[in-house]
Amino acid sequence: MSIIHENPESTAAGSKPCVAVVFGGRSSEHSVSLITARSVLRAIDRDTWDVVSVGISTDGAWFLYSQEELEALLHEQPMAQLPVGRRRVSLPLQTGDSRLLIHDSDEHGAALTRGRHVDVVFPLLHGPFGEDGTLQGLLELADLSYVGCGVAASAIGMDKHFMKLAFQAAGLEVGPYTVVRDRTWRTDPQGVHRAVAELGFPVFVKPARAGSSFGITRVADPSGLDAAIETAREHDRKLVIEAGIDGREIECAVLGGHGTDEARASLPGEIEVQGHAFYDFEAKYLEDDGAALSCPAKLPEDVIDTLRREAVRAFHAVDGEGLARCDFFVTPDHRVIINEINTMPGFTPISMYPRMWDASGLQYSALIDELITLALQRPVGLR
Repeated sequence: MSIIHENPESTAAGSKPCVAVVFGGRSSEHSVSLITARSVLRAIDRDTWDVVSVGISTDGAWFLYSQEELEALLHEQPMAQLPVGRRRVSLPLQTGDSRLLIHDSDEHGAALTRGRHVDVVFPLLHGPFGEDGTLQGLLELADLSYVGCGVAASAIGMDKHFMKLAFQAAGLEVGPYTVVRDRTWRTDPQGVHRAVAELGFPVFVKPARAGSSFGITRVADPSGLDAAIETAREHDRKLVIEAGIDGREIECAVLGGHGTDEARASLPGEIEVQGHAFYDFEAKYLEDDGAALSCPAKLPEDVIDTLRREAVRAFHAVDGEGLARCDFFVTPDHRVIINEINTMPGFTPISMYPRMWDASGLQYSALIDELITLALQRPVGLR
């Protein structure tokens, strides 16, 4: 027998808005998402927000997973995967029903379903099936507000090919690149070699739709190209191969504006990679001294102004909302070349996005509040 206990359809006067923090997911960045979620759950202001935490397993199961359970899991296994929990969660997928449905059993083992009202979802998933518009589409169908970019912006921001097309259409300078699709590689590998040779070496071979530097290889000469392509194809059958650019790697964090206000850009920061050929996964997540951030970057004021302006342009080029991190190269003659945008960047206190805002005067807990507030101000659906 199924019993449904429904919470009120909206937050009662005087009560705190409920935030569902969602993490995990089906992508190769599952473990990174858990680390991000732990940081947000530690820092979110419980005096302002009522919080419920939802984990998604690597096979796509949704379930309640408490902060305490997450802390214990990551204490034992820093790069863990979520075990499937007992209290399953689903969404009603109809307008006007802003609930999580929690499927459990009572003390007699009878099936029990209860509703948990939610005001806003904070999706902390990285990579495909979370950051690429798929989860955002599901939340739109469920009539739930959520933090961050919408369906189209998330999808464009996940695909390094289409984001570059959006940047070029907006007049931003993009470095030379070529796209390698699955059929092209299987039917004309020599054609791929010729296209890459026109870029010149070194090149960076990347999965088109992966993040956290998974599957990326710096290739110094033609002899390493095939192996790099096969490594990237383990993550995505569509690849982007970029010409190496002689320039400093500079990042800039963007935060949406309230109402009709313009989006805001942080002070830019410079990644100083130590002991690695480029800013790879190990430098980002596994080594405390693999990379350092200098913020603000040591650049002339006019270049800093250009970076902040171009970051906002890039944000609008993909129709961004909420947050994004924009990555640039600044050449020796101070040309600003955009590399990519990340619509759900790393979000631990030591990640580049929060650190740049901290250096710009907005601390981590306040940044979380701001993002949730922006999401609550934004309607679901077409806007």
